[in-house]
Amino acid sequence: MIHDVQVIPLRRIPDERGTIFHMLRSTDAHFTSFGEIYFSTIYKGVVKGWHRHREMTLHYACVFGRIKLVMFDDRDGSPSRGKLMEVFLGPDQHALVIIPPGVWNGFKGMSDPHAIVANCCSHPHDPSRSDRLDPFKNDIPYDWAVRCH
Repeated sequence: MIHDVQVIPLRRIPDERGTIFHMLRSTDAHFTSFGEIYFSTIYKGVVKGWHRHREMTLHYACVFGRIKLVMFDDRDGSPSRGKLMEVFLGPDQHALVIIPPGVWNGFKGMSDPHAIVANCCSHPHDPSRSDRLDPFKNDIPYDWAVRCH
């Protein structure tokens, strides 16, 4: 685990009409503030990352399809500095992943034709307050290739 990252199981309520999928409520203990919500579509095999936000807390949930979400902690003074964390989100793992400021993150699409990730972030997105790295050419010790365990 990475210090201050939270993975919170989400409730899904099915009936004969469909389902309700709760993501985040202002009354949740882990709710901080609302900046904006957006949805990111990602195609199978594509990597969106690496990026980190200096002030923004991210609240990710995969609302359609399946993704692999990867985080890397290089924050000065963090007890988990140098650690990687993988979380698979999709129909078999409905969860909210809360990523604090300063943690590198990216995700890879794992389903056809695509996946949809919702992010209810704490601040409106400002590109000047974030950093980006090429997903394959960087100092983060992670290989996005598919691995068989």
